[in-house]
Amino acid sequence: MKIFKKILLILFIILFTIALIFFIIGYSTYSKALKEKPLVTRVQEITSDEHFVKFNDMSTDYRNAVIAVEDHRFYDHGAIDIIAIGRALYTNIKNWDLREGGSTITQQVAKNIVLSQEQTLSRKLGEFFAAYDLEKNYTKNEIFELYVNTAYFGNNYYGIYEASLGYYQKTPAELNLDEASMLAGIPNAPSVYAPNVNPTLAKQRQIHVIKKMLEYGYISNEQALPLI
Repeated sequence: MKIFKKILLILFIILFTIALIFFIIGYSTYSKALKEKPLVTRVQEITSDEHFVKFNDMSTDYRNAVIAVEDHRFYDHGAIDIIAIGRALYTNIKNWDLREGGSTITQQVAKNIVLSQEQTLSRKLGEFFAAYDLEKNYTKNEIFELYVNTAYFGNNYYGIYEASLGYYQKTPAELNLDEASMLAGIPNAPSVYAPNVNPTLAKQRQIHVIKKMLEYGYISNEQALPLI
């Protein structure tokens, strides 16, 4: 019994030490980014752009499509989504492949405007701190705005304003379900899903978006069928 308790204590100390190391790495990574430029300054630079698109200036179909495919529990969780992370871990272990991620929209904003796109542990850990800071200082709709205004849509289009005009010659408010679901799917992998690059894969991705919208009750079968 004493040996068992010692083993548990050792395991606890090991896990605590690892967690502490991760905390220090993440916090220092985020702090370094803030020293280069504070979060509020980064946000102000984005929102002050003449083509910044506000939440109410996007079509409902587009907003719903993004939420459905990127983070359907966006309004129900905080900076991270434990359920999504658990599901992603289960799927990846089951398939022995990193095919699913658990990042929230807030985490993606943190990556886009505070940190970088590099796939490193320090960046990922710093992302958690940036995401919590975003959730603390901005509303969900403001975070959503930051996401779609900084996402890359392929074909050198940055943000939903450029993508909407570039692909469809429409403002984001004018996007219909077909157009909205196509654009919502692109940022996941712009080099693959941009419709001018690979129409077949872009269509497959759009169908996935439509099915997610249907699954989460954003559209009806009648609306979905013509597009899948």
